[in-house]
Amino acid sequence: MVVGRRMLLQWLMITAALTLQLAILAGGEYFKPFNVSYDHRAVIIDGKRRMLISAGIHYPRATAEMWPDLIAKSKEGGADVIETYAFWNVHEPIKGQYNFEGRYDIVKFAKLVGSSGLYLLLRIGPYVCAEWNFGGFPVWLRDIPGIEFRTDNAPFKEEMQRFVKKIVDLMRAESLFSWQGGPIIMLQIENEYGNVESSFGAKGKAYMKWAAEMAVGLGADVPWVMCKQVDAPEYIIDACNGYYCDGFRPNSQNKPMLWTENWDGWYTSWGGRLPHRPVEDIAFAVARFFQRGGSLMNYYMFFGGTNFGRTSGGPNQITSYDYDAPIDEYGLLSQPKWGHLRDLHAAIKLCEPALAAADSAHYIKLGPKQEVAAQTSIKTVRFDVPFLKDGSFLAQSTIQEKVAHISESWLSLEEPIGVWGDNNVTFQGILEHLNLTKDLSDYLWYTTRVYVSDEDVLFWEKNEIRPTLKIHSMRDMVRIFINGKLAGSAKGKWIKVVQPVQLTEGYNDIVLLSQTVGLQNYGAFLEKDGTGFRGPIKLTGCKSGDVDLTNSFWTYQVGLKGEYERIYAPDQSMNSRWNELPHGAMSSIFSWYKTHFDAPAGTDPVALDLSSMGKGQVWVNGHHIGRYWTLAAPKNGCQQTCDYRGAYDSDKCATNCGEPTQVWYHIPRSWLQKSDNLVVIFEETEKTPFDVSIKLRFSETICGQVSEKHYPPLDIWSDPEIKDGKLSESDMAPLMNLKCEDGYSISSIEFASYGTPKGRCQVFALGSCHASNSLSLVSEACKGRNSCSVQVSNAVFGDPCRGTVKTLAVQARCSSSSSSSSAMK
Repeated sequence: MVVGRRMLLQWLMITAALTLQLAILAGGEYFKPFNVSYDHRAVIIDGKRRMLISAGIHYPRATAEMWPDLIAKSKEGGADVIETYAFWNVHEPIKGQYNFEGRYDIVKFAKLVGSSGLYLLLRIGPYVCAEWNFGGFPVWLRDIPGIEFRTDNAPFKEEMQRFVKKIVDLMRAESLFSWQGGPIIMLQIENEYGNVESSFGAKGKAYMKWAAEMAVGLGADVPWVMCKQVDAPEYIIDACNGYYCDGFRPNSQNKPMLWTENWDGWYTSWGGRLPHRPVEDIAFAVARFFQRGGSLMNYYMFFGGTNFGRTSGGPNQITSYDYDAPIDEYGLLSQPKWGHLRDLHAAIKLCEPALAAADSAHYIKLGPKQEVAAQTSIKTVRFDVPFLKDGSFLAQSTIQEKVAHISESWLSLEEPIGVWGDNNVTFQGILEHLNLTKDLSDYLWYTTRVYVSDEDVLFWEKNEIRPTLKIHSMRDMVRIFINGKLAGSAKGKWIKVVQPVQLTEGYNDIVLLSQTVGLQNYGAFLEKDGTGFRGPIKLTGCKSGDVDLTNSFWTYQVGLKGEYERIYAPDQSMNSRWNELPHGAMSSIFSWYKTHFDAPAGTDPVALDLSSMGKGQVWVNGHHIGRYWTLAAPKNGCQQTCDYRGAYDSDKCATNCGEPTQVWYHIPRSWLQKSDNLVVIFEETEKTPFDVSIKLRFSETICGQVSEKHYPPLDIWSDPEIKDGKLSESDMAPLMNLKCEDGYSISSIEFASYGTPKGRCQVFALGSCHASNSLSLVSEACKGRNSCSVQVSNAVFGDPCRGTVKTLAVQARCSSSSSSSSAMK
């Protein structure tokens, strides 16, 4: 693979030299109506084969106010297409009652994509997986009598068809299909069904064929896709999902190679490490995919976003869905990933006409680990070591946080343990969690009462033992209370729970709090998965033997009293039961806290730092920010140096070992007002909120490291003098490009060296060769500007060490443009 990287740029440049034409996506308010088809080589748009770069953005994982900027940054990064799922459970939370408002306004999202001159790949599913709660299915679906998900089952097919038709009809009514002048060029039905099809036997295959026929019969008149579906019908394009898809081939010679999910990062669970996929590996995989005949590649994700509220799946998926994507959770560019891929896309676009014109590349084996591919015969091959050697995408950035405690004054309110209202139910036996909660809350209280005789107490004292509560099987979390006091807790997926308890003579109240942390989003038979408890629940260690509590009378209470009363909402904030929380006061478990705060000035993204808290949920101005949990990742399993060579998996290059998986929680700017913002926290542990703080997120440090042997910027390759042969590669020098976020400018150059600098961003050091004018020249070119370019050559810096290949390394600091201007006066 390493040598393959060295070859791909040369192949790209050879191909580009044949055409040197940059394909331009039709823009404008929307499009003139056009048809979409395909052949064995490519997706065909308006009669032309295309090599398409797609950026995955899930509209519910951002606010509608964020969408325009995310789409614009995707387009600037080289995307032709925006991809998203359609999320059934947010659009139809109650059967027959639809929600297409706010961040669920899929029509508005599609129109923004079209008005930006980009196409839309809409993956309706309606099963989406996506680490999204219940895989995108509404929970009411499981209550339909006789239903079985994703198989040849009449109740399921009826509901699935109704929703898919709803979305297709909605898109058609809004003139969003390509033949109507809209952006939608492709749709997807089902999702990775090939992974589970065998679980359903013959009924699985029958369902797959039905789903394909149903989708095509809806009259969308654009191509339909099924990903990871090797037995997809002839009229459906089967597509690849994975880290690498250059070896994928569709199941028919009449279909193009599509890559619907290029996993450029990975998801994260509470208590897990943070995955990181190096951009070098991604770029190699993408270039090789197009080199070997690919036509459309979609980054999953280009922007990951946030699982606001209780939308994260799993179970145990964290609230952040950053995914190590090129645009981070807050909408900031993640460098060097975004910049590196932007220039890769530009190189591919230079080659697009030649790629589209040929059926496939011609391969020549040069050795056991070397190969070259070209559209024409070649006699000489030059080996180049770096991949896509253009310094414009070598910039790195770090996120700086401005810290301020949110408030010194908090109010508190205790949540009652167990039954708290009249809306409870008593039943003999153990009921399944979701059958009662309908996923309207994470919490379900199970309460029963047992009688303990004096003989049992004497038996325990004499034998110096304690009785034990045993739960045969539990998920995702249980907290056990005896007579109002917490005895213990456990977390896991269908694990056995053994908890010693302290009982007293007479009647004892046993309260089990079952908690979900996101519903299962992947696998067959989701409707049967369930949550809560399975099997017997027993009290062991009694004198007369085990006491089976399974068939006792249990009282069930859904949710928290504070949830039911909506005490997190601004219109309910005057609840008289709130009390002042003194500093140093004894804290209690299961408490609500609230305060007010002013929004930080400016437009930088805002985060709530909950590193001082334990586990719970948080609301700002009535908006549910999400669950939080300060579980720490294992201390081992991270690498000091990330070696991108070789095949990637989610455990490779992991970070954040020994630290809490997530401590910062995104508060979208559009959810804030200038002052008097209400924040409400429900905390399950004894933590108090005095150290909760607000942080601003922005890129403060940017770096670049470019060799004089790197290629010049890619936009130069479309220069007329290059096309005419008047200039060659040797006539052009590479450039270092540095850029701050919008609204920021370069306030200082903290390091600059042209020569043989050592180290990496934030730990640069001078080498044995150094041009003494490096700092002054870079400062003159860059200080006070949002972006700058510096030519990397002896012509600019002089030659500090003849016969040595020189590199320019720079580290710069970005500051608010207003503060930078003040500092310069």
